[in-house]
Amino acid sequence: MEAREPLRDLRGALRAVLARVRDQTFKVTSQEATKLSLAFSRPPLTSAEDCRKLSEDVQNAILAVATVYYWLPKGQGTTLRKMVRDATTEVVEGMIQLTETILSAPLESLSQEQLISTGGVWEACEQVSNLPRDNQAAVASALAACLGVVKDALEEMEHALVEGQDPYSDIMEDEELGFRGNRDTYWSEADRKLLSSCMGLMKASKACLKKVLGVVKAYGKADSPEQIAQLDDLADIANDVSPSVDELALSMYPPMNQLAVRLNAAKLASVLKKVLEITKTSHVCPPSEEGWVQFLTGAVDHNMNKIKNFTQGQL
Repeated sequence: MEAREPLRDLRGALRAVLARVRDQTFKVTSQEATKLSLAFSRPPLTSAEDCRKLSEDVQNAILAVATVYYWLPKGQGTTLRKMVRDATTEVVEGMIQLTETILSAPLESLSQEQLISTGGVWEACEQVSNLPRDNQAAVASALAACLGVVKDALEEMEHALVEGQDPYSDIMEDEELGFRGNRDTYWSEADRKLLSSCMGLMKASKACLKKVLGVVKAYGKADSPEQIAQLDDLADIANDVSPSVDELALSMYPPMNQLAVRLNAAKLASVLKKVLEITKTSHVCPPSEEGWVQFLTGAVDHNMNKIKNFTQGQL
């Protein structure tokens, strides 16, 4: 047995303790929200002393929630800490909303808004049980979210291309203007040639995120500061993929500005190549996985070169 093996066991045990503390803390907060809501939903009117006690209990619960985040070591990973922070913020904001709803509602009544606000706190607390337990799981979750957004954008654009033929092609030209006045609503033949390569770049984005997610799940580890930092780097750059895909997709709709399309495509290509480069140099990419990295790098370059060729006249 390696000398440090007991330390690894200790780390695992402490993580389990932290997870139980986290879950219990948010469960208590959910219960306090219920008590607060019920106290102001029916007669008799809550006394000032009881109100003060309820307020203190809620405040203590919220402080315990905040402590869970602040106690999470930064060395556990920025991606994990951000998810815990966002979950904590939702709980606190939900409790603020609940108190505001109670203050604005008639005394001794249970409004629909109060029910919704109470349920919002419950839901926010329940989400904590679904949070990742370490940075590897957190990064995998972040990548899956990015992949989902890119898939949606790609499917929407594929649908638009199918539906995007000139819808008025069978209508005669306007007698006064001499042409149909709807050219801003469909793609020209030149546009469609450019769109093909843009779609290729969007498909490469989907493939890239899917493969990176796969290797993070298969090989990702959060056992050392270096591994945790590499995972965070991957998550950071991957977060730029979906906004870049969205910007490219928006610029692809008619009326198309081909120069804007070229610039947005170049931005996306740059982000994808950074994702692939960071993946290749990290612990999640053993030699057996380098083939697809090289293939996707070539696919990005191929589509970008075609986009440059199609838009050369726009410079």
